Amino acid sequence: MKTLIKGGRVLDPASKTDAVKDVLFEDGVILKVAENITDDAENVIDADGMFVMPGLIDLHVHFREPGMTQKADMNSESKAALLGGITSFIDMPNNNPPATSLDRIKEKCRLAEGRCYANWGFHIGADNENAGDISRWTEEDKSMFAGVKVFMGSSTGNMLVDKGNTLEKLFSLKDARVLIHSEDESIIKANLEKAKEMFGEDIPMRAHEYIRSRQACIRSTIKALEMAIKYGTKLHVCHVTTAEEVEMIRTAKKYNPEITAETSANYFWFCDEDYDRLGSKVKCNPSIKKASDRAALRQALKEGVIDTIGSDHAPHLAEEKNRPYLACPSGMPSIQQELSVLLTVADEEKIPLNVIASAMSEKIASMFGIKGRGALKEGNAADILVIDIDKEFTVGESDMGAAGAAYKCGWTPYEGARLKGMATDVFLNGKHVVADGQLIEDKPLGKPLFFMA
Repeated sequence: MKTLIKGGRVLDPASKTDAVKDVLFEDGVILKVAENITDDAENVIDADGMFVMPGLIDLHVHFREPGMTQKADMNSESKAALLGGITSFIDMPNNNPPATSLDRIKEKCRLAEGRCYANWGFHIGADNENAGDISRWTEEDKSMFAGVKVFMGSSTGNMLVDKGNTLEKLFSLKDARVLIHSEDESIIKANLEKAKEMFGEDIPMRAHEYIRSRQACIRSTIKALEMAIKYGTKLHVCHVTTAEEVEMIRTAKKYNPEITAETSANYFWFCDEDYDRLGSKVKCNPSIKKASDRAALRQALKEGVIDTIGSDHAPHLAEEKNRPYLACPSGMPSIQQELSVLLTVADEEKIPLNVIASAMSEKIASMFGIKGRGALKEGNAADILVIDIDKEFTVGESDMGAAGAAYKCGWTPYEGARLKGMATDVFLNGKHVVADGQLIEDKPLGKPLFFMA
């Protein structure tokens, strides 16, 4: 069916412009983007007063499959993603077993096929043994995975890379983008021991910020940036949380323009003041930091120091999150609320919507060589959002803002948050799958992503 979206303000993140235009597409492909398109399209969407942007790509999700499907799976979480305007996702490798080989990436592809509501792709994981293999795989079949995830601090999946020669090999990769979880393990262990001495087994959730401390982030990020400058690494620093890291990254980019940085909508929204109110619900790694860090991250997005935004969607069961600190896993489900949080922050901080579109579409497609997505232009796949920036809702008080929504775990820390802006209509590969914030095409239509960069 030929579809025409009429009269919306079409965002062009590449040129940082927006203008009232029409978008015409058929058979999943954009045919034309121009003013006043006249065509006898069977399906016409009136987007007057709305913004039209490329479907968003979330490059940082943990959909828990394989191995932890009691918490989440690709089917349930991709549905939540689609309802939130995320038309493509790239899943992290810390599964059970971890995706640290091409065979395990292929297995995840088999699990995704025919089950994902959004387009899908995967990062491959590094460990202390596979650096040589990863170098070979990037030459053999780079299209199978997006980036190489390196945990420089422990996290879910027991994938800590702490051997110096292994890090040297990984940072020397020329044909792959290296994504790092940047926390210093020795600092975290020392802080945890101090907390145990002070509190025994009854460590308060408020202590998480001091256990997974800013110093742990800063020391690890210094090391990563120095290595990236030395080797010319295509380095992507994931989920940046501190003002100090923002300034370090700003400087490092002058010496290596291939260095990029990400943060999460969670760090734009929450701060240390929320531990007392939300407790374990905002326990995540790296930890939520100060309000001043939150302000610095918002400004860094506006200035382009932060290049991309990833949800770091990481579901756990409510019963797990209700455990005491030492037994409570880190992570929070957030992908369905992500865009609305960003639109609310953009409204508060006067951040142009093209910045949001760039950070979650155009830049990610460019960084990972995702051909045919990330921009609304002729020949690209018709992954398209219609955005109502004035739509206000409270998470949990309507179907559109339902607290657990499509999450398998059934909860989110955003419950009760008042948000402004949402994707009312979502088109995936040309199919109208969400209308008025509701799923109208209740079947998985996602396609595999291929990575050419």
